[in-house]
Parts: sequence; structure tokens; C-alpha cells
Amino acid sequence: MAASNPARSIFRSLRGHNYRVWAAGSLVSNIGTWMQRTAQNWLVLTQLTHQNASAVGLVMALQFGPQLLLVPWTGTLADRINRRHLLIATQAAMGGLALALGLLTISGLVRLWHVQVFAFLSGCAAAFDAPVRQVFVSELVGDQDLANAIALNSTSFNAARMVGPGIAGLVIASVGTGWAFVTNGLSFFAVLVSLACLRVRDLHTDDRANDRPTRRRSGFIDGLAYVRGRPDLLAILGMLFLIGTFGLNFQLFISTMTVAVFHRDARAFGLLSSIMAVGTIAGALLAAGRERPDMPTLLRGAALFGVGCTLAALAPSFWLFAATLVVVGVASLTFTNTSNSLMQLSTEPAMRGRVMALRLAIVQGGTPIGAPIVGWVADAFGPRWAVGIGAASGFAAMLVGVWERRRK
Repeated sequence: MAASNPARSIFRSLRGHNYRVWAAGSLVSNIGTWMQRTAQNWLVLTQLTHQNASAVGLVMALQFGPQLLLVPWTGTLADRINRRHLLIATQAAMGGLALALGLLTISGLVRLWHVQVFAFLSGCAAAFDAPVRQVFVSELVGDQDLANAIALNSTSFNAARMVGPGIAGLVIASVGTGWAFVTNGLSFFAVLVSLACLRVRDLHTDDRANDRPTRRRSGFIDGLAYVRGRPDLLAILGMLFLIGTFGLNFQLFISTMTVAVFHRDARAFGLLSSIMAVGTIAGALLAAGRERPDMPTLLRGAALFGVGCTLAALAPSFWLFAATLVVVGVASLTFTNTSNSLMQLSTEPAMRGRVMALRLAIVQGGTPIGAPIVGWVADAFGPRWAVGIGAASGFAAMLVGVWERRRK
């Protein structure tokens, strides 16, 4: 028997035309997204306030809060209407908002409350976009390659994380913050073109279509009831809440450590974000090579996240801190990818949109709780203590997972 090709196994989802087209458009847009995230935090931290981490935390809360506020509608829409059409609408809205904020910033008229308003509006569009984008992957490749496609999506997102912040740092230093926002707005055209070029007849929509007439799921309440009857999903959501609320505040951690601890500039901020992406890409590729996700992998990801954040909090120098971010990147991707695949593959197709909306509401909707707290800790006690909170979240999540396995 011929030996299998590991590279072919890792990138097997790219054999399909639809996934290749989608992946290409997403990569361009993801680079723009990371440019905007970097530029937005830098604008608030260094231009609109005097290194106020709490202000950065508030902007993050406004940006990710809609994931929680709008969850009764976002998942239901993802399950009920044409996902491709919904993606076109949400991607166009986010692109338009990025362009508007960019022009406002370039004009010199931008104020902190403008950034807060745009963060909230962009968060509303993203709240509808995120669950449908995640479950749309199953229509591109089908359930057989779903875990692999999810991992490759993360590889793309984190390859962009490696490139985007670095580009943003150069753009900010050379021509100004506003141009990073404009670039992000233009990058959404790549996704819109990719959605227009998909072969609609090849989308895997049969399972959802066949399941819909026989099930009377009225909406969000049924989604909650479904999850409540699944202790395994509840445990994963509990783990996600802990790490998502108190641990996945990387832009806040990195920006405050860069400025307040190591006294570096925007280029260093972008460099650290890119270095962390090396770890997340490695984690994503490891996930793509796995055949099926499992709970032990999720536990290892949570534990490694706690260890990585502990080392980051204690790092005595800029470059040692950068090295610890690689570990944190591998851990965070292992944890988030495994939770995503486990939840999608164990959920019936007609309920995936609502379950994924709940997942995203927990992960990103926890930011309005965690980011202001972490920002306050950074201001009051120093950035190292804020990173320490991330470490504690990883170890606590591991304990929740251990409890679930022992319960069985």
C-alpha cells in the first residue's frame, strides 16, 4: 500500500473548487481585518488617550458585545436563510464601516466616541456574519472534511494575523492609522468576489434541506433547549467562557506590554502580534493533520494556554516575551479549533447555526465582561498581572474539562 502524503492530508479541503475560491478571498480579507484590529487599538491607546488600557478594553467590549446581545437572532438566521446571501450582506456592511472610519481618521476628525460607535456597529454586522461563516464551511466541503476545513480556515486567519499587524505597523508609522482602516475596507471586495464565483450547484446543502421539514425548531429557545440537554456541549461552552472572557484579550495584552513594560513603538506592537501568529499557524496546521477532534486534545490546549500565559507574564525581556507568544498561539489555536470541530460534528445540521451562535456569544460576548476587567487590572497593577489572569483562565478551563470527563 502506498504511503499517504501528509501534506495532501493536511490540505485536502483545497481539492474542491468552492473551498479554494473561498479560502483565497478570506485570506485577503483576514489580512485587512488584522490591520484594522491593530490600528484601532493603537489609535485608542496612543492617539486618542494617554495609554489608557481601560479605553481599549471598552472599545473591545463594544465590538464584541453584540455577539451576546444579538444571539437570539444570529444563529436562527444562519439556520433558516440562504447562507451565501447573508454572507454577502454582512461582508459588504463591514467593508463599508471600515472605509467610513478610515476616511474619518484620515480627515483628522476622529474622536474616541467615533471609534466606539464604529466598533459597536461593526460588531453588530460581525455578530450576524460569524456564525453563518463558520457553518458555511460545511456547505463548502461536507462533513467528511469539515474538521480539516475548519483548521485550514484558522491557518488562513492566523497567517493573516502574522502579516496584517506587521503591515499595519508600517502603514501607521509611514502614512497614518486611517489608511489601515481604508485598506481593510477594500479587502472585503475579495470575499464578495469569491462568494460570487462559487459553484452554487456544488454546495453541500442537502443535509440541512432534508432535515428542515421534519423538525419544528422555532428559534433561539429551541437552540438553548438542545444545548441544555447536552452536558458535553455545556462543558465545552464553560471552558470557552473562561478562556474567551479572560484569556483571549491578546491585542490588549500585547499593546499594554509593548508600551508600558518594554517601552516600544507601533512597529514592535505589530511585530509581536505577527510573532504570536507563528504559533497559531503551527497550531492550526497540527489541527488540520488530525483526523478527528477529541476531548483530550481540548484539555491539552487549555493546559498549554495556562502555561504559555504564565511564562508571558513572567518574561523579563522583549524577546523572551515574544517567544512565549508562540506557545500561547499554539495553545489558543489548539483549544479554539478543537472546540469548534467538536461542537459542529456532534450537532445535527439543522441546529448548527444556533449552536455556533451560542459558541461565538460565549467566546466573543464574554469580552464585554473580561476586557474592561483585564484593562483595569493592567492600569491598576500592571500589564503582567493582566496576562496572569489569562493564565488562570486556562488552568480553570482545564479543570472544567477534567470534571466533565470524570462525570462520564
